[in-house]
Amino acid sequence: MFSRRVKQVFKYGSLAAVGVGTAYAIKNNDWEMSTIGVVRFGRAAGTVARVVVDYKWSLRNIDPNSKEYQNTKSEVHTRSAVRLRNMCCANGGAFIKVGQHLATLDYLLPEEYTQTLQVLHSDAPQSPIEDLLRVFEEEIGKKVEDMFEYFSPEPLGTASLAQVHKAVTKDGRVLAVKIQHPKVKAHSYVDIKTMEFLIHRVAWVFPDFQYVWLAEETKKNLPKELDFMREGEHCERVEKMFAKFSFLKVPKIYWEFSSGRVLTMEYCEGGKVNDLEYMQKHNIDVNEVSRDLGKLYSEMIFVNGYVHCDPHPGNVLVNKTNQGTQIVLLDHGLYQTLTDDFRINYGKLWMCLIQADLPGIEKYSGRLNMLLIMKTNDVLRGIETVLHTRASASYFITMSRCCIRAMGEHKLRHCGGLLAACRTRLYTQWQLIKIDLYELFLWINSSMLARWLLKKEIECET
Repeated sequence: MFSRRVKQVFKYGSLAAVGVGTAYAIKNNDWEMSTIGVVRFGRAAGTVARVVVDYKWSLRNIDPNSKEYQNTKSEVHTRSAVRLRNMCCANGGAFIKVGQHLATLDYLLPEEYTQTLQVLHSDAPQSPIEDLLRVFEEEIGKKVEDMFEYFSPEPLGTASLAQVHKAVTKDGRVLAVKIQHPKVKAHSYVDIKTMEFLIHRVAWVFPDFQYVWLAEETKKNLPKELDFMREGEHCERVEKMFAKFSFLKVPKIYWEFSSGRVLTMEYCEGGKVNDLEYMQKHNIDVNEVSRDLGKLYSEMIFVNGYVHCDPHPGNVLVNKTNQGTQIVLLDHGLYQTLTDDFRINYGKLWMCLIQADLPGIEKYSGRLNMLLIMKTNDVLRGIETVLHTRASASYFITMSRCCIRAMGEHKLRHCGGLLAACRTRLYTQWQLIKIDLYELFLWINSSMLARWLLKKEIECET
Protein backbone atom coordinates (compact mmCIF):
# COMPACT_ATOMS: atom_id res chain seq x y z
CA MET A 1 0.00 0.00 0.00
CA PHE A 2 2.79 2.41 0.98
CA SER A 3 4.81 1.58 -2.16
CA ARG A 4 1.78 2.14 -4.40
CA ARG A 5 1.14 5.52 -2.79
CA VAL A 6 4.73 6.60 -3.43
CA LYS A 7 4.45 5.55 -7.08
CA GLN A 8 1.25 7.59 -7.40
CA VAL A 9 3.00 10.66 -5.99
CA PHE A 10 5.79 10.23 -8.55
CA LYS A 11 3.33 9.66 -11.37
CA TYR A 12 0.99 12.57 -10.72
CA GLY A 13 3.80 14.90 -9.68
CA SER A 14 5.52 14.25 -13.00
CA LEU A 15 2.33 14.70 -15.00
CA ALA A 16 1.52 17.91 -13.16
CA ALA A 17 4.97 19.35 -13.86
CA VAL A 18 4.75 18.46 -17.55
CA GLY A 19 1.23 19.88 -17.89
CA VAL A 20 1.85 23.10 -15.99
CA GLY A 21 5.18 23.72 -17.73
CA THR A 22 3.83 23.09 -21.22
CA ALA A 23 0.77 25.24 -20.57
CA TYR A 24 2.97 28.03 -19.26
CA ALA A 25 5.21 27.92 -22.32
CA ILE A 26 2.36 27.89 -24.82
CA LYS A 27 0.35 30.53 -22.98
CA ASN A 28 3.26 32.94 -22.98
CA ASN A 29 4.00 32.16 -26.64
CA ASP A 30 7.65 32.12 -25.62
CA TRP A 31 8.74 28.88 -27.23
CA GLU A 32 8.30 27.35 -30.62
CA MET A 33 6.92 24.08 -29.23
CA SER A 34 7.05 21.45 -31.97
CA THR A 35 6.00 17.89 -31.20
CA ILE A 36 9.63 16.94 -30.58
CA GLY A 37 10.07 20.03 -28.38
CA VAL A 38 7.10 19.01 -26.23
CA VAL A 39 8.49 15.48 -25.87
CA ARG A 40 11.93 16.76 -24.86
CA PHE A 41 10.45 19.27 -22.45
CA GLY A 42 8.13 16.63 -21.00
CA ARG A 43 10.97 14.18 -20.50
CA ALA A 44 13.06 16.82 -18.69
CA ALA A 45 10.13 18.12 -16.63
CA GLY A 46 9.07 14.61 -15.64
CA THR A 47 12.60 13.77 -14.50
CA VAL A 48 12.93 16.95 -12.46
CA ALA A 49 9.51 16.37 -10.89
CA ARG A 50 10.48 12.85 -9.81
CA VAL A 51 13.73 14.15 -8.33
CA VAL A 52 11.94 16.89 -6.39
CA VAL A 53 9.29 14.51 -5.04
CA ASP A 54 11.93 11.93 -4.11
CA TYR A 55 13.83 14.44 -1.96
CA LYS A 56 10.68 15.81 -0.32
CA TRP A 57 9.14 12.39 0.34
CA SER A 58 12.22 10.39 1.32
CA LEU A 59 13.63 12.95 3.77
CA ARG A 60 10.37 13.87 5.46
CA ASN A 61 10.21 13.51 9.26
CA ILE A 62 13.89 12.51 9.55
CA ASP A 63 16.19 14.42 11.88
CA PRO A 64 18.68 16.34 9.64
CA ASN A 65 21.42 15.73 12.22
CA SER A 66 20.96 11.96 12.32
CA LYS A 67 23.00 9.30 10.52
CA GLU A 68 19.78 7.98 9.01
CA TYR A 69 19.22 11.34 7.31
CA GLN A 70 22.72 11.34 5.79
CA ASN A 71 22.37 7.76 4.54
CA THR A 72 18.92 8.39 3.08
CA LYS A 73 20.07 11.61 1.43
CA SER A 74 22.99 9.79 -0.19
CA GLU A 75 20.58 7.20 -1.59
CA VAL A 76 18.35 9.96 -3.01
CA HIS A 77 21.41 11.67 -4.49
CA THR A 78 22.32 8.46 -6.32
CA ARG A 79 18.79 7.80 -7.62
CA SER A 80 18.45 11.41 -8.75
CA ALA A 81 21.83 11.41 -10.49
CA VAL A 82 20.93 8.26 -12.43
CA ARG A 83 17.60 9.81 -13.50
CA LEU A 84 19.36 12.98 -14.68
CA ARG A 85 22.00 10.99 -16.55
CA ASN A 86 19.37 8.90 -18.34
CA MET A 87 17.39 12.01 -19.25
CA CYS A 88 20.52 13.74 -20.60
CA CYS A 89 21.32 10.72 -22.79
CA ALA A 90 17.73 10.54 -24.06
CA ASN A 91 17.50 14.25 -24.92
CA GLY A 92 21.13 14.56 -26.05
CA GLY A 93 22.76 17.75 -27.28
CA ALA A 94 22.67 20.63 -24.83
CA PHE A 95 21.50 18.37 -22.00
CA ILE A 96 24.63 16.22 -22.31
CA LYS A 97 26.74 19.38 -22.37
CA VAL A 98 25.21 20.53 -19.09
CA GLY A 99 25.54 17.03 -17.62
CA GLN A 100 29.24 16.99 -18.50
CA HIS A 101 29.66 20.37 -16.84
CA LEU A 102 27.94 19.14 -13.68
CA ALA A 103 30.28 16.13 -13.61
CA THR A 104 33.26 18.48 -13.17
CA LEU A 105 31.79 20.40 -10.22
CA ASP A 106 33.13 18.08 -7.54
CA TYR A 107 33.85 21.11 -5.34
CA LEU A 108 30.14 22.04 -5.39
CA LEU A 109 28.02 18.93 -5.98
CA PRO A 110 27.72 15.74 -3.93
CA GLU A 111 30.01 12.91 -5.05
CA GLU A 112 27.00 10.78 -6.05
CA TYR A 113 26.21 13.28 -8.83
CA THR A 114 29.72 13.85 -10.16
CA GLN A 115 30.59 10.14 -10.21
CA THR A 116 27.34 9.16 -11.93
CA LEU A 117 27.49 11.91 -14.54
CA GLN A 118 31.17 11.39 -15.43
CA VAL A 119 30.18 8.68 -17.91
CA LEU A 120 28.78 11.43 -20.17
CA HIS A 121 32.36 12.52 -20.98
CA SER A 122 33.17 9.21 -22.65
CA ASP A 123 29.80 7.79 -23.62
CA ALA A 124 27.99 10.57 -25.48
CA PRO A 125 25.45 9.20 -28.03
CA GLN A 126 26.65 8.98 -31.64
CA SER A 127 24.81 10.28 -34.68
CA PRO A 128 24.47 7.98 -37.73
CA ILE A 129 27.14 8.73 -40.33
CA GLU A 130 24.46 9.33 -42.99
CA ASP A 131 22.96 12.17 -40.96
CA LEU A 132 26.37 13.78 -40.46
CA LEU A 133 27.18 13.58 -44.16
CA ARG A 134 23.92 15.41 -44.91
CA VAL A 135 24.97 18.17 -42.48
CA PHE A 136 28.33 18.42 -44.25
CA GLU A 137 26.70 18.69 -47.67
CA GLU A 138 24.18 21.30 -46.47
CA GLU A 139 26.92 23.42 -44.93
CA ILE A 140 29.77 23.10 -47.44
CA GLY A 141 27.67 22.65 -50.58
CA LYS A 142 29.58 19.60 -51.79
CA LYS A 143 29.52 15.87 -51.08
CA VAL A 144 32.19 14.36 -48.86
CA GLU A 145 33.32 11.97 -51.60
CA ASP A 146 33.92 14.90 -53.96
CA MET A 147 36.26 16.61 -51.50
CA PHE A 148 38.05 13.77 -49.73
CA GLU A 149 39.90 10.70 -50.88
CA TYR A 150 38.98 8.98 -47.63
CA PHE A 151 36.45 9.73 -44.87
CA SER A 152 36.34 7.38 -41.87
CA PRO A 153 32.83 6.13 -41.04
CA GLU A 154 33.93 5.59 -37.42
CA PRO A 155 34.35 8.72 -35.28
CA LEU A 156 37.61 9.66 -33.62
CA GLY A 157 35.49 10.98 -30.80
CA THR A 158 31.91 11.86 -29.95
CA ALA A 159 31.03 14.90 -27.85
CA SER A 160 27.79 16.47 -26.72
CA LEU A 161 27.51 18.85 -29.68
CA ALA A 162 29.49 17.16 -32.45
CA GLN A 163 31.43 14.18 -33.77
CA VAL A 164 34.96 14.20 -35.17
CA HIS A 165 35.93 12.00 -38.13
CA LYS A 166 39.30 11.46 -39.76
CA ALA A 167 39.61 12.36 -43.44
CA VAL A 168 42.28 12.52 -46.14
CA THR A 169 42.15 15.08 -48.94
CA LYS A 170 42.83 14.16 -52.53
CA ASP A 171 46.27 15.78 -52.22
CA GLY A 172 47.13 13.67 -49.17
CA ARG A 173 46.51 16.00 -46.21
CA VAL A 174 45.24 14.23 -43.08
CA LEU A 175 42.44 16.17 -41.40
CA ALA A 176 39.97 15.95 -38.53
CA VAL A 177 36.43 16.98 -39.50
CA LYS A 178 34.16 18.10 -36.67
CA ILE A 179 30.49 17.92 -37.65
CA GLN A 180 27.66 19.14 -35.46
CA HIS A 181 24.97 16.64 -34.50
CA PRO A 182 22.04 17.25 -36.88
CA LYS A 183 19.37 18.40 -34.42
CA VAL A 184 21.47 20.16 -31.78
CA LYS A 185 21.17 23.68 -33.15
CA ALA A 186 17.48 23.31 -33.99
CA HIS A 187 16.69 22.11 -30.48
CA SER A 188 19.01 24.47 -28.63
CA TYR A 189 16.54 27.34 -28.12
CA VAL A 190 13.84 25.11 -26.62
CA ASP A 191 16.44 23.23 -24.55
CA ILE A 192 17.80 26.44 -23.05
CA LYS A 193 14.30 27.66 -22.21
CA THR A 194 13.47 24.26 -20.72
CA MET A 195 16.51 24.32 -18.43
CA GLU A 196 15.88 27.93 -17.43
CA PHE A 197 12.22 27.21 -16.57
CA LEU A 198 12.88 23.99 -14.64
CA ILE A 199 15.87 25.28 -12.66
CA HIS A 200 13.86 28.29 -11.51
CA ARG A 201 10.97 26.01 -10.48
CA VAL A 202 13.37 23.85 -8.45
CA ALA A 203 14.76 26.98 -6.79
CA TRP A 204 11.19 27.94 -5.87
CA VAL A 205 10.56 24.54 -4.23
CA PHE A 206 14.00 24.45 -2.56
CA PRO A 207 14.97 27.99 -1.47
CA ASP A 208 18.50 26.80 -0.64
CA PHE A 209 19.08 25.59 -4.23
CA GLN A 210 22.19 27.50 -5.38
CA TYR A 211 22.46 26.52 -9.05
CA VAL A 212 20.30 29.09 -10.86
CA TRP A 213 23.57 30.40 -12.34
CA LEU A 214 23.77 27.18 -14.40
CA ALA A 215 20.79 28.22 -16.55
CA GLU A 216 22.27 31.67 -17.13
CA GLU A 217 25.66 30.24 -18.03
CA THR A 218 24.12 27.79 -20.51
CA LYS A 219 21.95 30.52 -22.05
CA LYS A 220 25.01 32.72 -22.56
CA ASN A 221 27.55 30.14 -23.70
CA LEU A 222 25.71 27.49 -25.72
CA PRO A 223 25.04 29.69 -28.80
CA LYS A 224 28.76 30.55 -28.86
CA GLU A 225 29.77 26.89 -28.77
CA LEU A 226 27.37 26.07 -31.60
CA ASP A 227 29.16 28.53 -33.90
CA PHE A 228 32.13 26.59 -35.25
CA MET A 229 33.44 29.60 -37.17
CA ARG A 230 33.95 31.30 -33.81
CA GLU A 231 35.84 28.23 -32.60
CA GLY A 232 38.15 28.43 -35.61
CA GLU A 233 38.87 32.08 -34.83
CA HIS A 234 39.70 31.13 -31.23
CA CYS A 235 42.19 28.54 -32.53
CA GLU A 236 44.08 31.08 -34.62
CA ARG A 237 44.05 33.69 -31.85
CA VAL A 238 45.44 31.24 -29.27
CA GLU A 239 48.13 30.04 -31.67
CA LYS A 240 49.39 33.63 -32.11
CA MET A 241 48.94 34.58 -28.44
CA PHE A 242 51.06 31.69 -27.14
CA ALA A 243 53.50 31.32 -30.01
CA LYS A 244 56.39 31.68 -27.53
CA PHE A 245 55.57 28.25 -26.10
CA SER A 246 57.31 25.79 -28.42
CA PHE A 247 55.62 22.89 -26.61
CA LEU A 248 52.10 24.04 -27.53
CA LYS A 249 50.33 22.72 -30.62
CA VAL A 250 47.03 24.21 -31.80
CA PRO A 251 45.51 22.49 -34.87
CA LYS A 252 45.53 24.50 -38.08
CA ILE A 253 42.07 25.39 -39.41
CA TYR A 254 41.12 24.66 -43.04
CA TRP A 255 38.56 27.34 -43.76
CA GLU A 256 37.65 26.03 -47.21
CA PHE A 257 36.16 22.95 -45.51
CA SER A 258 34.55 24.82 -42.61
CA SER A 259 31.28 26.59 -41.78
CA GLY A 260 29.01 27.33 -38.83
CA ARG A 261 28.34 23.61 -38.23
CA VAL A 262 31.47 22.03 -39.75
CA LEU A 263 35.02 22.68 -38.59
CA THR A 264 37.90 21.03 -40.44
CA MET A 265 41.32 21.11 -38.86
CA GLU A 266 44.72 19.49 -38.94
CA TYR A 267 44.73 15.95 -37.55
CA CYS A 268 47.00 15.75 -34.48
CA GLU A 269 48.44 12.60 -32.96
CA GLY A 270 48.64 12.07 -29.21
CA GLY A 271 47.30 10.41 -26.10
CA LYS A 272 45.11 11.92 -23.41
CA VAL A 273 47.02 14.01 -20.91
CA ASN A 274 45.91 11.77 -18.03
CA ASP A 275 46.91 8.51 -19.78
CA LEU A 276 49.93 7.43 -17.71
CA GLU A 277 50.36 4.17 -19.64
CA TYR A 278 50.61 6.09 -22.94
CA MET A 279 53.25 8.42 -21.48
CA GLN A 280 55.34 5.56 -20.13
CA LYS A 281 55.12 3.74 -23.46
CA HIS A 282 56.31 6.83 -25.37
CA ASN A 283 58.92 7.88 -22.80
CA ILE A 284 57.17 11.16 -21.94
CA ASP A 285 58.26 12.95 -18.75
CA VAL A 286 55.09 13.50 -16.69
CA ASN A 287 56.81 16.22 -14.64
CA GLU A 288 57.61 18.16 -17.81
CA VAL A 289 53.98 17.86 -18.91
CA SER A 290 52.72 19.21 -15.57
CA ARG A 291 55.14 22.14 -15.69
CA ASP A 292 54.17 23.03 -19.25
CA LEU A 293 50.44 22.86 -18.46
CA GLY A 294 51.07 25.15 -15.51
CA LYS A 295 52.94 27.61 -17.74
CA LEU A 296 50.15 27.65 -20.32
CA TYR A 297 47.22 28.12 -17.97
CA SER A 298 49.00 30.57 -15.69
CA GLU A 299 49.74 32.76 -18.73
CA MET A 300 46.08 32.49 -19.74
CA ILE A 301 44.85 33.52 -16.31
CA PHE A 302 47.41 35.97 -14.91
CA VAL A 303 48.88 37.58 -18.04
CA ASN A 304 46.50 37.41 -21.03
CA GLY A 305 43.16 37.07 -19.25
CA TYR A 306 41.98 34.72 -22.01
CA VAL A 307 41.14 31.28 -20.64
CA HIS A 308 40.28 27.98 -22.34
CA CYS A 309 37.00 26.98 -20.64
CA ASP A 310 36.96 23.22 -21.15
CA PRO A 311 40.36 21.81 -20.15
CA HIS A 312 39.20 18.27 -19.35
CA PRO A 313 41.68 15.48 -20.31
CA GLY A 314 39.87 14.62 -23.55
CA ASN A 315 40.69 18.08 -24.89
CA VAL A 316 44.41 18.01 -24.00
CA LEU A 317 46.71 15.53 -25.78
CA VAL A 318 50.41 14.83 -25.37
CA ASN A 319 52.69 13.73 -28.18
CA LYS A 320 56.40 12.89 -28.42
CA THR A 321 58.07 14.61 -31.39
CA ASN A 322 61.65 15.12 -32.60
CA GLN A 323 61.50 18.61 -31.06
CA GLY A 324 60.35 17.32 -27.66
CA THR A 325 57.10 16.69 -25.85
CA GLN A 326 54.15 18.47 -27.42
CA ILE A 327 50.90 19.49 -25.74
CA VAL A 328 47.95 19.59 -28.17
CA LEU A 329 45.06 21.82 -27.10
CA LEU A 330 41.70 20.89 -28.64
CA ASP A 331 38.08 22.13 -28.52
CA HIS A 332 38.37 25.90 -28.60
CA GLY A 333 34.64 26.51 -28.70
CA LEU A 334 34.47 28.54 -25.52
CA TYR A 335 36.92 31.02 -24.02
CA GLN A 336 36.41 33.36 -21.10
CA THR A 337 37.89 36.86 -21.29
CA LEU A 338 38.82 38.00 -17.79
CA THR A 339 38.53 41.66 -16.90
CA ASP A 340 41.63 43.39 -15.55
CA ASP A 341 39.91 43.76 -12.16
CA PHE A 342 39.19 40.03 -11.99
CA ARG A 343 42.72 39.13 -13.11
CA ILE A 344 44.35 41.44 -10.55
CA ASN A 345 42.05 40.37 -7.71
CA TYR A 346 42.68 36.72 -8.52
CA GLY A 347 46.42 37.42 -8.57
CA LYS A 348 46.13 39.05 -5.15
CA LEU A 349 44.16 36.06 -3.87
CA TRP A 350 46.89 33.73 -5.15
CA MET A 351 49.55 35.84 -3.42
CA CYS A 352 47.57 35.53 -0.18
CA LEU A 353 47.46 31.75 -0.66
CA ILE A 354 51.25 31.66 -1.13
CA GLN A 355 51.76 33.70 2.04
CA ALA A 356 49.03 31.91 4.06
CA ASP A 357 47.35 35.29 4.60
CA LEU A 358 43.92 34.17 5.89
CA PRO A 359 42.33 37.67 6.11
CA GLY A 360 43.54 38.38 2.58
CA ILE A 361 42.17 35.08 1.30
CA GLU A 362 38.76 35.89 2.78
CA LYS A 363 38.87 39.44 1.38
CA TYR A 364 39.71 38.57 -2.22
CA SER A 365 37.61 35.38 -2.34
CA GLY A 366 34.59 37.57 -1.63
CA ARG A 367 35.31 39.65 -4.72
CA LEU A 368 35.41 36.75 -7.16
CA ASN A 369 32.91 34.38 -8.77
CA MET A 370 35.58 31.65 -9.17
CA LEU A 371 33.75 28.71 -10.76
CA LEU A 372 35.71 28.83 -14.04
CA ILE A 373 39.12 29.20 -12.40
CA MET A 374 38.36 26.55 -9.79
CA LYS A 375 37.41 24.14 -12.56
CA THR A 376 40.74 24.75 -14.31
CA ASN A 377 42.69 24.26 -11.08
CA ASP A 378 40.75 21.10 -10.26
CA VAL A 379 41.43 19.61 -13.69
CA LEU A 380 45.17 20.35 -13.42
CA ARG A 381 45.32 18.91 -9.92
CA GLY A 382 43.42 15.81 -11.09
CA ILE A 383 45.86 15.27 -13.97
CA GLU A 384 48.84 15.54 -11.60
CA THR A 385 47.27 13.00 -9.26
CA VAL A 386 46.77 10.46 -12.06
CA LEU A 387 50.29 11.01 -13.45
CA HIS A 388 51.96 10.88 -9.99
CA THR A 389 53.73 14.14 -10.72
CA ARG A 390 56.67 15.00 -8.49
CA ALA A 391 55.73 17.66 -5.90
CA SER A 392 58.48 20.01 -7.10
CA ALA A 393 57.00 19.91 -10.62
CA SER A 394 53.49 20.80 -9.48
CA TYR A 395 51.43 23.32 -11.44
CA PHE A 396 51.12 25.26 -8.17
CA ILE A 397 54.83 26.13 -8.35
CA THR A 398 54.63 27.23 -11.97
CA MET A 399 51.44 29.24 -11.52
CA SER A 400 52.86 30.90 -8.39
CA ARG A 401 55.89 32.12 -10.34
CA CYS A 402 53.71 33.51 -13.12
CA CYS A 403 51.39 35.18 -10.60
CA ILE A 404 54.32 36.86 -8.78
CA ARG A 405 55.72 38.19 -12.07
CA ALA A 406 52.31 39.40 -13.29
CA MET A 407 51.57 41.17 -9.99
CA GLY A 408 55.05 42.70 -10.02
CA GLU A 409 54.52 44.09 -13.52
CA HIS A 410 51.12 45.45 -12.46
CA LYS A 411 52.69 47.29 -9.49
CA LEU A 412 55.52 48.65 -11.67
CA ARG A 413 52.98 50.24 -14.03
CA HIS A 414 51.49 52.11 -11.07
CA CYS A 415 54.70 53.05 -9.22
CA GLY A 416 55.08 56.67 -8.21
CA GLY A 417 58.83 56.97 -8.71
CA LEU A 418 62.22 55.30 -9.05
CA LEU A 419 62.47 54.30 -5.37
CA ALA A 420 59.04 52.64 -5.42
CA ALA A 421 59.96 50.81 -8.64
CA CYS A 422 63.18 49.50 -7.05
CA ARG A 423 61.27 48.32 -4.00
CA THR A 424 58.76 46.52 -6.22
CA ARG A 425 61.49 44.78 -8.21
CA LEU A 426 63.29 43.70 -5.03
CA TYR A 427 60.07 42.42 -3.49
CA THR A 428 59.21 40.50 -6.67
CA GLN A 429 62.66 38.91 -6.81
CA TRP A 430 62.50 37.97 -3.14
CA GLN A 431 59.12 36.27 -3.65
CA LEU A 432 60.54 34.35 -6.63
CA ILE A 433 63.57 33.27 -4.58
CA LYS A 434 61.25 31.92 -1.88
CA ILE A 435 59.40 29.89 -4.51
CA ASP A 436 62.77 28.57 -5.79
CA LEU A 437 63.77 27.58 -2.26
CA TYR A 438 60.41 25.89 -1.69
CA GLU A 439 60.77 23.98 -4.95
CA LEU A 440 64.30 22.88 -3.93
CA PHE A 441 62.98 21.72 -0.55
CA LEU A 442 60.23 19.67 -2.24
CA TRP A 443 62.75 18.13 -4.65
CA ILE A 444 65.14 17.13 -1.85
CA ASN A 445 62.29 15.84 0.27
CA SER A 446 60.80 13.73 -2.53
CA SER A 447 64.26 12.41 -3.50
CA MET A 448 64.99 11.35 0.08
CA LEU A 449 61.58 9.70 0.32
CA ALA A 450 62.16 7.86 -2.97
CA ARG A 451 65.53 6.57 -1.74
CA TRP A 452 64.00 5.45 1.55
CA LEU A 453 61.18 3.60 -0.22
CA LEU A 454 63.68 1.92 -2.56
CA LYS A 455 65.77 0.84 0.42
CA LYS A 456 62.73 -0.65 2.15
CA GLU A 457 61.72 -2.48 -1.04
CA ILE A 458 65.20 -4.02 -1.33
CA GLU A 459 65.12 -5.05 2.33
CA CYS A 460 61.76 -6.73 1.87
CA GLU A 461 63.01 -8.67 -1.17
CA THR A 462 66.10 -9.92 0.70
